[in-house]
Amino acid sequence: MNFHYPNGKRFVPKSSNMEHAVRKSQKGKNFVYSNRGMTLEEDLNETNAFYLESGIAVIHKKPTPVQIVNVDYPKRSAAVIREAYFKQASTTDYNGVYKGKYIDFEAKETKFTTSFPLKNFHSHQISHMSSVLDQGGISFVILSFTALSEVFLLEASRLLDFWSRMESGGRKSITKDEVEQSGHKIIFGFRPRIDYIKVIDYLYKLS
Repeated sequence: MNFHYPNGKRFVPKSSNMEHAVRKSQKGKNFVYSNRGMTLEEDLNETNAFYLESGIAVIHKKPTPVQIVNVDYPKRSAAVIREAYFKQASTTDYNGVYKGKYIDFEAKETKFTTSFPLKNFHSHQISHMSSVLDQGGISFVILSFTALSEVFLLEASRLLDFWSRMESGGRKSITKDEVEQSGHKIIFGFRPRIDYIKVIDYLYKLS
């Protein structure tokens, strides 16, 4: 079955390449958990699974909407999808509830080391996060500098400031220094892997 992104580019799963890289990195040396080749999405999914299993929070990744364009019916009782396209999500990646508070956030990665491009976000996501804040919800973004193995939580209100600066003719990225000053660094752990709830507790005095 073939999947395509909204621009028509074919989707190629990375899992097999990733697993090969992890096995290669393990060969002949001690394996370091913090450098095991996991993507930000996988780390967050593991974290959310831990929160759910531990009764801490109920937060899930929203399913990516898919448009099916080619289906075969080899049997009357079965259908086989031959081709489909990923639709562009209209909101953010994750949402749920924690201690009675609505949680809504987006997760993004960059290979850059000195700045985080704002083009990684879409205007409809910015509007959505603004609406969540207007309703009293907790909204933020998880930013990962993959080359540096560093992850930060940046509150949506600060992201909106940087977005507004760009729309006013300012820079089209957030500098690494600005992320460090305005955001909150999350140290990688074992379980949970990316403990963003700890930052939420600190910011909103929920602990």
